[in-house]
Amino acid sequence: MSFSTLGLSEKVLAAVEASGYTEPTAIQAGAIPYVLERRDVLGIAQTGTGKTASFTLPMITLLEKGRARARMPRTLILEPTRELAAQVEDNFNRYGVNHKLNVALLIGGVSFAEQDRKLERGADVLIATPGRLLDHFERGKLLLQGVDILVIDEADRMLDMGFIPDIERICKLIPFTRQTLFFSATMPTEIQRLTDTFLQNPAKVEVAKASTTADTVTQRIAAADAEDYEKRAKLRELIEGAEDLQNAIVFCNRKRDVATLFRSLVRHEFSVGALHGDMDQRSRMTMLDNFKKGHIKVLVASDVAARGLDIPTVSHVFNFDLPIHAEDYVHRIGRTGRAGREGTAISIVTGKDQKALQAINDVIGKELEWVGEPVDFSKPADDKKSRRRSTRTPKEKSRSRKPKAEVQEAAVQETESVPAGLEEQPVVPMHAERRAAPPRPRGGRRANQPKDDAIFRNASHVPAFLLRETRSKVQSR
Repeated sequence: MSFSTLGLSEKVLAAVEASGYTEPTAIQAGAIPYVLERRDVLGIAQTGTGKTASFTLPMITLLEKGRARARMPRTLILEPTRELAAQVEDNFNRYGVNHKLNVALLIGGVSFAEQDRKLERGADVLIATPGRLLDHFERGKLLLQGVDILVIDEADRMLDMGFIPDIERICKLIPFTRQTLFFSATMPTEIQRLTDTFLQNPAKVEVAKASTTADTVTQRIAAADAEDYEKRAKLRELIEGAEDLQNAIVFCNRKRDVATLFRSLVRHEFSVGALHGDMDQRSRMTMLDNFKKGHIKVLVASDVAARGLDIPTVSHVFNFDLPIHAEDYVHRIGRTGRAGREGTAISIVTGKDQKALQAINDVIGKELEWVGEPVDFSKPADDKKSRRRSTRTPKEKSRSRKPKAEVQEAAVQETESVPAGLEEQPVVPMHAERRAAPPRPRGGRRANQPKDDAIFRNASHVPAFLLRETRSKVQSR
């Protein structure tokens, strides 16, 4: 099958051919004809299978007729993150090279003034994150009555980020006769309820079972101790021992762990960059651009890079932390093995990750293989220190503690064992001196200190004019 059989316009086909694509993927072949028929579509496919092009290509064909009016976009695409929104904009610029379409991008981290100017010119395609879109609407700079096509991309990610109330509000502001397109790699129950509410007789295009991983990705797990420095050492070992590693993305659950791991890899002279949600938009786009161009070999990132980012040349993905939600594992490892390429995903597992690992195995429907010998974390550790810590109860720990009096007595005994010749100046530990010091009375004054003496207690002498007797003049009549 070729793109020419899907019903796309000649201009779009020319742009696709110029991009180097000849055959559509399964999700593209299934969804594009329904979109061109103006039907609602619910698309479910593995990440990296070309879901973005499955709605951008037919939208460009449909937008060839008509013209946008000021502040009234013709189509609206909602994305969960700024990076995904910018990536969709790149797709429209690439495939719409033969068209004169106005594309507006509404994301955070960019001034309102620049975005207002784009809206005033009229937007054929409006790509936005829900928060910034509602900000423009509440300021009166945006009207949604002219939206003909609504696209909700990465719908399950919208759910995880708490955007569902915003999406429900936006859907009520758009005409009821619109065409709605839902695309995602996973389909939780809450998203299914949302599709039943806002989609009318949708055409369901399910290329693969929801939450399944691509066969081109080799998945492994590696054991490490729960301590962070042990996990960092294990990660360095995996990166250095990886075969055919071109570049890699390392995922962490928390932003502060991203910063810590980034500094650690820099100290060990790795070519590394960092990406997380607290970075400003310019820094995030610059970091992604450097990673795509090969200036950075390892990118340490939070889940902001786990959804929809199209970087085809990523050879390896490392999970420094197992994801909190098992479905996010599918999206993380989907950054590699894209467009039919081979990829490798390795996750670091500790004794605290047994439940998270089992949840991942249940979602993907298979057991992950170990790097090296399998490790059973359910057995107690052989280390005597860890075994002693696990068997002692809090009551036993409290009984083993020395009373304060014994601690002070031991500190005093330390001062008695002084080398010969230094008996006159014993060295008293600071903690013993602090504990032995008598408490100060309230008010900042020593006990039994007269108030009058307090004025001159630090003076070396009293000035003579203060000792002279005072005389009072009596006026005589």
